[in-house]
Amino acid sequence: MDCDGRIWWGKSGNNVPAPKLFLNELGDGITPTTLWKHEEVGHNQDAKREYIAVFGAAAFGTPEPERLMERILHIATHPDDLVLDSFLGSGTTAAVAHKMGRRWIGIEMGEHALTHCLPRLRKVVDGEQGGISAAVGWQGGGGFACLQLGAPLFDADGEIHPEVRFADLAAFIWLRETGSALASPHSAAPTASTASPLPTSWLGTHQGTAYHLLFNGVLGDRRPAGGNVLTSAVLALLQADHPHHGPRVVYGEACLLGPARLAAAGLSFKQLPHAVPR
Repeated sequence: MDCDGRIWWGKSGNNVPAPKLFLNELGDGITPTTLWKHEEVGHNQDAKREYIAVFGAAAFGTPEPERLMERILHIATHPDDLVLDSFLGSGTTAAVAHKMGRRWIGIEMGEHALTHCLPRLRKVVDGEQGGISAAVGWQGGGGFACLQLGAPLFDADGEIHPEVRFADLAAFIWLRETGSALASPHSAAPTASTASPLPTSWLGTHQGTAYHLLFNGVLGDRRPAGGNVLTSAVLALLQADHPHHGPRVVYGEACLLGPARLAAAGLSFKQLPHAVPR
């Protein structure tokens, strides 16, 4: 680039090198810059005033002005695009994305996810008129879901985490096998204080294949041979619980049936936890 005259070394020749862009290469438009003046995108005091207008107090120390996030999302996204903020903070990015017609996901570990972000975004849905609302004609609408992550499904060694419940593992396996969410949560294994009937190991049927999960004593018996291991007796329970004339996939800790018996039953066995698609 230097030989082609495309490097600028400054008037004295010893400045930090900078690449050149010639006018005849620009075409239409101007060379973009990264200088955004506060008159255009706001500043810290604007952000503080916006936050106080929503909450009545400056409870969050470092909010961004909504106009700044509007500029960024205007450049980088289109309506209906998905905006991810991995450090949601005060919720400005999600609030602006919502007002601009973008879909969004916000992730936050701090308690202010519930004490600050959640009420702020509820106000956005209700049509609050702070920040960029007037500029973009925001009158409210839409919605969002607030989800809280539970314990991890797997530990550092790849084993199923001891705190995982049947319903959590069932939902994960169903998603990995079918690419869709489990239609309804299935009951966890009964406890000593539970008098309800035994829950089912059947997760659902997808494209002609029935899926079962033997985990956490779902059939009512926590002994290895009494529910989590596929035996002839357990197979009979599965068939009685959910009659099905097509193929079955069964996840469990172990299988005591031979290949011929499995083939005759139209059944594929997948051992936990190693066969769970990650």
